Amino acid sequence: MAEEINGIKRPPPIKCRTYINADPERIYQTLTTGEGWDCWFTRGTEVDARQGGHIVLRWVDWGVDHYTNDAGGPVVEAEPPVRFAFQWNSGDSKTTITFVLRPHGQGTIVQVEETGYTMSERDMQALVECASGWGEALALLKVYLEHGVIYGPVPEAESV
Repeated sequence: MAEEINGIKRPPPIKCRTYINADPERIYQTLTTGEGWDCWFTRGTEVDARQGGHIVLRWVDWGVDHYTNDAGGPVVEAEPPVRFAFQWNSGDSKTTITFVLRPHGQGTIVQVEETGYTMSERDMQALVECASGWGEALALLKVYLEHGVIYGPVPEAESV
C-alpha cells in the first residue's frame, strides 16, 4: 500500500532477509569490499566503505541475460558489523539500500531494505526488478558464504 511522504506518494520499501550460517563480521567484510561483492554478485565493484565514501557496483556480462551495467552512489552508513547503507539511482529516484546484520544462534540474520521509490512508471519498473534482484542477491550471498560457491559466467545459449 502506498504512503505519502512530503506530499509524494511512495510504495512500501523492498525488504528481503535470510539466515546465513556465518558471523556478522565475515558478512560485513563481504558487503564492504569490492572483492567481497565480486565473489557473489558483481564483477569489478569498488567500495570505499566509510560514511561519506562511495560504492560502484558493476555487472559485466552477468547472469542468464548477460547484463552489463554499473550503479552506485554515496555510502550513507557504515557501522561494522551491524549496518551498511548506500544510495543509488535505479529508476527516477535516488534510493537507499540498507543491510542490517543481527547475530542469530551460530549465524546471522541478514536483511536488505531499499527505500525511496516514487510511484512513477520508471520507479515501479525498477522496484519490481530490484525486489526480485535483492532476493536473488541474498540467496547468492548465502550460497557463497556457507558453501564457497562463486557465481561465475553463464554460457551463451546455443542456437536452435
